[in-house]
Amino acid sequence: MTSAEKKWVIYDVGNSAFVLMSTAVVPIYANSLLKAAGRTDIVSTWGYAQTIASLIIALLMPILGSIADVQGMKIRFFIGFFGTGVITTCALALPLTWLPFLIVYVIATIGLNGSLTFYDSMLIDTTTNDRMDKVSSHGFGWGYIGSTIPFMLCLALIFGGPHTLGWSTAACTRASFLIVAVWWLIFTIPLLTSYRQRHYRTTADHMGEAIHGTLHEIGTTFRNIMRNKPLWMFMIAFFLYIDAVNTVISMSTSYGTQLGIDSTQLVIALLVTQFVAFPCSLAYGRLARIFSAKTMIVAGVVAYMCIVLFAAFFLRSATEFWILAISVGVFQGGIQALSRSYYGKLIPKNRANEYYGFYDVFGKTASILGTLLVATITSATGNPSIGVLSIAILLTGALVFLTLQKDPTVKP
Repeated sequence: MTSAEKKWVIYDVGNSAFVLMSTAVVPIYANSLLKAAGRTDIVSTWGYAQTIASLIIALLMPILGSIADVQGMKIRFFIGFFGTGVITTCALALPLTWLPFLIVYVIATIGLNGSLTFYDSMLIDTTTNDRMDKVSSHGFGWGYIGSTIPFMLCLALIFGGPHTLGWSTAACTRASFLIVAVWWLIFTIPLLTSYRQRHYRTTADHMGEAIHGTLHEIGTTFRNIMRNKPLWMFMIAFFLYIDAVNTVISMSTSYGTQLGIDSTQLVIALLVTQFVAFPCSLAYGRLARIFSAKTMIVAGVVAYMCIVLFAAFFLRSATEFWILAISVGVFQGGIQALSRSYYGKLIPKNRANEYYGFYDVFGKTASILGTLLVATITSATGNPSIGVLSIAILLTGALVFLTLQKDPTVKP
């Protein structure tokens, strides 16, 4: 890879530390705070917190994305959201009760996901169309393997700190948030010092003109998307299948916790998932060059259908959770990476951030529906398995749209 491609990939190494922590450590710590307050509804509470964060990002990104397509603005917005994420990750160490903790966590999640919207759109400035699948897959792959280093440091502190340092487990967990924030910061510096926005819109008065025309441009972009049948069909399919991916990622630990699976087993299984995801993400990028990105996306959707059915009907013990975690690791990075790069091939390069704003709306709105669906059905039935099972309907819809969509990136 080129130097620019490598530095772009490295940001995935940094931010993935927060993603892994929020998947494994944060839900368990939040559960301990909820239990201390006499609450036991971790799945629904966690689901609502994820829903709020996703909703805010979904509302913000089309507007900010349109402004960020102006020359020089993309990196400024990226720094703003990235900085918010790092600062609030440090601040997670401060709250000692569940509600303030979840509020800070929601802000940190907004910082992460906001930065990822601009980071994703940086891909078209970093590499060429024929290399996008490879570079995007390397980003997710190295992100998975790189995130295990701070994660293992955090685990060593959480499990060994009480004995060696004399700290409480809660204090060690709070210190682990600082480790993640520092790691995230260090691995963002190469991108900040090297990124150049190659595709952009120029205006006489960058910020003023961009803000003035934003709503009109969003409407124009939406109409252009609707005129592009392969694009809007893919976006609907993406909306449906990414729901399953994001919901499984964000809810897996809380779901396992409510089923009574030991927290140590949950954390170790998720750590193994990262090691599985690393080679599988890279393999997905290579296979896309042989079979096409869309074909590999369809394969991932079918696999997630099997994963959801397995979670609903068979996940009852740590053994089944291990099977689930490894299965997710095989397909998670690949379907995310190829969705990002495939979308980048379908859109106009000089309006990439605006289009990626819509991409993020579809992705985050799907997350809203997924987590809200699981949380609501779990609360209504008292059975989290039924909530998980409902996701299979969305995956079926995604397969229908992917089957009907004609792939414009493949020559007849």
